[in-house]
Amino acid sequence: MGLKKKIRRELIGTSDYPSNKIFTISNCITAIRLVLTVVFLYLFVTDFNRYVALAIYAVAASTDWLDGQIARMTKTVSWLGKMMDPIVDRALLFTGVLGLVARGELPLWMCILVIGRDVYLACGNLVVRHFHKRPIDVVYTGKAATALLMTGFSLMLLGLPVVDGLSWFPGVSALPGLNGSSAPLGIFFIYLGIICSLLTAVIYTIKGAIAIKHAIDHPEDEDIDFLNPEIVESEETS
Repeated sequence: MGLKKKIRRELIGTSDYPSNKIFTISNCITAIRLVLTVVFLYLFVTDFNRYVALAIYAVAASTDWLDGQIARMTKTVSWLGKMMDPIVDRALLFTGVLGLVARGELPLWMCILVIGRDVYLACGNLVVRHFHKRPIDVVYTGKAATALLMTGFSLMLLGLPVVDGLSWFPGVSALPGLNGSSAPLGIFFIYLGIICSLLTAVIYTIKGAIAIKHAIDHPEDEDIDFLNPEIVESEETS
């Protein structure tokens, strides 16, 4: 059984020391985002009403920033929220990507890259957790990638506005917006999001390697039970 780390009560619920609470405002917002994702997918696939589906998608995407801010401001950051948030984000992204590819509005390689990166990180996380018990914190480039991709996919789903493309790769059909042809503005947000997404994969790989090395060099630290710390009232910690 792991040792319990002593944590001051006022630190519980911060990003460094998440709580074990389940029913928090931020977690409820995350759950609502998942429900909206399912509703969007149904409306989009059945072609019930494209614009209603897009409005739901945009609302769901906007809550990604909201739940994190509320959790930090109210000191209700939880382990459940830290685990749910990236999963729900991915679900929202994947539904948008797959829908666009199915309609022929997005190159297949973008779908493979976005989903492939997440599969890589998921597998890497399993390897890291084998050695290192504490989950690796979300990095800001990852949040930026999510925001850019969600914005880009929302605009691509809308199909507006259409802007003149850049002639960086003329004649390359797999690079809409960069081959000289006109394209929805959202495609440029997706390009930026992919760059941030790949950078995030590199950062997580480095942080994961460091975490594994530390766990191997200092196995005693892995005995600490981060999920169930001993809460103390005094100013002293150990």
